[in-house]
Amino acid sequence: MTPGRPVPPPLARPVLPAATPASAQGAGLMAAAYGAVSEDSGLVPLTLARRAPKADDVEIAVEFCGLCHSDVHATRGEWGNQKYPLVPGHEIVGTVSRVGSAVDEFAPGDRVGVGCMVDSCRECDSCLDGLEQYCENGLTGTYGAKDPRNGDAITQGGYSSAMVVDRRYVVRVPANLDPAAVAPLLCAGVTTFSPLRHFDVEPGDVVGVVGLGGLGHMAVKLAKAMGAVVKVFTTSEGKVPAALELGADEVILSRDEDAMAAANRSIDLIIDTVAAPHDLNPFFRTLRVDGALFQLGLPSEAMPPVNPGALIRRRIAYAGSLIGGIAETQEMLDFCAEHGVVADIELVRADQLNEAYDRMVAGDVKYRFVLDTSTLQAPAEEADA
Repeated sequence: MTPGRPVPPPLARPVLPAATPASAQGAGLMAAAYGAVSEDSGLVPLTLARRAPKADDVEIAVEFCGLCHSDVHATRGEWGNQKYPLVPGHEIVGTVSRVGSAVDEFAPGDRVGVGCMVDSCRECDSCLDGLEQYCENGLTGTYGAKDPRNGDAITQGGYSSAMVVDRRYVVRVPANLDPAAVAPLLCAGVTTFSPLRHFDVEPGDVVGVVGLGGLGHMAVKLAKAMGAVVKVFTTSEGKVPAALELGADEVILSRDEDAMAAANRSIDLIIDTVAAPHDLNPFFRTLRVDGALFQLGLPSEAMPPVNPGALIRRRIAYAGSLIGGIAETQEMLDFCAEHGVVADIELVRADQLNEAYDRMVAGDVKYRFVLDTSTLQAPAEEADA
């Protein structure tokens, strides 16, 4: 394995055409949606006014949208003040309904996806290198963010029947994949794919996965598809059969000191997906020389301190990683199409969203919920946002 894999082809600096008048593009539309109107409102039916497609825009009829744990935090105000109403959802799959005059890579009827961002500055080094997720001037999130190219309107996400997104932030969904099961790939999939690719995982490498939730189950599937030997770390004996069913070669109970000792110096790369505070030092001891641990889970409280001696003695890297750029997201989807990889999902109706949120918090999902947007109500005549 060679750390520092070259980034995928960059999102080139755009040559922007002259804006097309709204009258030439047609009118916007009202979209049915579910979202929060306050931090304690739960999710309720809403109607969104979606803009008419501009020259570079793609209008999408949303079919499915994955439920991410970050949606729960955002709508409940657990990550700071939010501007309500707020429609979450950043794992979006749908079909193109209209395109702007400058769009030639997508056409009505194409199945497409939208992930965690709908814009970035397009000018910084990160954006020009195809790493829009690390935009130095701040990316525009798919929901709950100011959209500077559209009058600082607050973005509203994919728990809706339609949305309009700049073509540069839309990806193509391969035809051989179940579109509902593709939706979580646009967040959980690319979040785990990116560090595996960055560390250039090859057949025979040993990958450890800490945690077996939405991110963890994708890490297992993707690492196996890359030819790695996969070892899952879990605190629960009850998850051993599930990990093996997903393709893990070995399951290590991280609370078993003997099992952890037996794993000493056996792993090349660890993908840590746990979003609760936990001690990393026992996992560092399982890494070989030049191994790495990538932190994907973001705990809300401080983690126990890292012992630098554990890093120094084996030249271990402790790193973090955030989703993926647009080109890398497309690369991930194409890889999944080649290897038949999708998320394990449970479809939910719109009227089950609040129950699904409670179940997510309780850890009662294998492994991602996905909203079927055909179950949304008809939009009202007047918009809530």
